[in-house]
Amino acid sequence: MFALVEITGWHYAGFILCVLFFLALDLGVFHRKAHVVKFKEALGWTTLWFSMAMLFALGLRPMRGPEDSLEFVTGYLIELSLSMDNVFVIALIFSYFRVPPQYQHRVLFWGIMGALVMRGVMIWAGAALIERFQWTLYLFGLFLVFTGIKMLFASEDGVQPEKNPVVRLARKLFPISNEFNGQHFTVRTAAGLALTPLAVVLILVETTDLIFALDSIPAIFAVTTDPFIVFTSNVFAILGLRSLYFVLAGAIGLFRYLKYGLSIVLVFIGVKMLIDPHQPAGVPPEHFWQYKIPISLSLVVVVSIIVGSILLSMLAARGRPNEPDAKPPAQ
Repeated sequence: MFALVEITGWHYAGFILCVLFFLALDLGVFHRKAHVVKFKEALGWTTLWFSMAMLFALGLRPMRGPEDSLEFVTGYLIELSLSMDNVFVIALIFSYFRVPPQYQHRVLFWGIMGALVMRGVMIWAGAALIERFQWTLYLFGLFLVFTGIKMLFASEDGVQPEKNPVVRLARKLFPISNEFNGQHFTVRTAAGLALTPLAVVLILVETTDLIFALDSIPAIFAVTTDPFIVFTSNVFAILGLRSLYFVLAGAIGLFRYLKYGLSIVLVFIGVKMLIDPHQPAGVPPEHFWQYKIPISLSLVVVVSIIVGSILLSMLAARGRPNEPDAKPPAQ
């Protein structure tokens, strides 16, 4: 049996360089010219990113052992599932601002670049906090249970950019034009440089991801507190978000029960965090209510809930094909 490889800063640097290379290849070669991303192309990219994530998990197995590999897969699927809710909000933002389909990919690309930086900072802060104060895992667990229950009863308010504090601040600091300037985020006017509506959309996408990260990042800490696993699984989920958007955006009405599935997942993960705190190997639980939930069981539960909610949604949509729950984004 091989000795486990200790994760160092070089592993983070190598992983980040690989991600930057693929992103540069994506924007500089495959999407250098603005075009409408069709379903077939999006499905191909979604399959590619998913396959790369699974290959990474296989690579972790000889390097870090089967437990870390399984934790990565579980964390990745949790992050990807929670990202699906983000997809629907992005679709509403694009529809509200009537973003031309050929410019949507560029917004998502730069939105994901910002998301990677923000999540990296949040993961580092969360891992440092848990390492110093182990009891914060209980706070994360309570927060996830509360968020999951709240999601069950949350009303659909739609997109309200005028209430977004970051957008309001941008309007105060910069002039904003009323017309798009191709796929550019700024435009030169008689009064000087101004932001385009596409820049406002990017700001909304970034702040939306930040809000969703407040749920998804504590959720993965219920699976593992290893910063490398948390970071890499988050990155792979975010990288697949763009293509996942183009796969799902045109069929939002087919996922009417997904929100309930995601809320149940959050409650389950929150409860798991409360009764299954991360204990060092060989150390007995400190309290009688603590119970070790196998990571394989967590993976089965999360996948079953998400797949079940999607199948139930599709069955309901077939029964009422003329009553979609949401409009697809303007095309």
